[in-house]
Amino acid sequence: MFWRCLRLIKKVMPSQFVETIHDIDIEELRAKNIRAIITDLDNTLVEWHRPQATPEVLAWLSRMREAGIQVTVVSNNNQERVLRFCEPLGIRFIWAARKPLNRAFLRAIREMDVRIEETVVIGDQLFTDILGGNLLGFHTILVVPVASTDGFWTRFNRRMERIALYWMRRKGLITWKNHS
Repeated sequence: MFWRCLRLIKKVMPSQFVETIHDIDIEELRAKNIRAIITDLDNTLVEWHRPQATPEVLAWLSRMREAGIQVTVVSNNNQERVLRFCEPLGIRFIWAARKPLNRAFLRAIREMDVRIEETVVIGDQLFTDILGGNLLGFHTILVVPVASTDGFWTRFNRRMERIALYWMRRKGLITWKNHS
């Protein structure tokens, strides 16, 4: 039973944890030959109810462009929400992604013309962003949600995340503080 749980936990274990997207080191990405980022939108880049990018997110996207790193937003949210955020920024996006299923992740790397090993997946949820990225072998980065409120289904996922993170900490698999 323990080994089965451990295998399951490893599937939701991020490769890396940072407080915010702004803590991701561009030079570290370049050293790993990262050419692309697949990122979640809601509570990863901005609060789930914020319609547009903040100046800080605009600056982050600009730094990524300058570094030659492509960014695609892959979101489970609806077309209107994702389009309204991404289109003014001129960044690729996939809406209604159905994460953690792999179709949207594979479409994103195909559209960016990169390989899995040249791409990182960034998100605020273990059971959508991190699980989806890990199932395909991406380097995954978990961030602290930028808002303390969530929609109905996300609140359910957060409860499950707390259990998984607690178990990971108890087993010494992670050392960072709880983020939810």
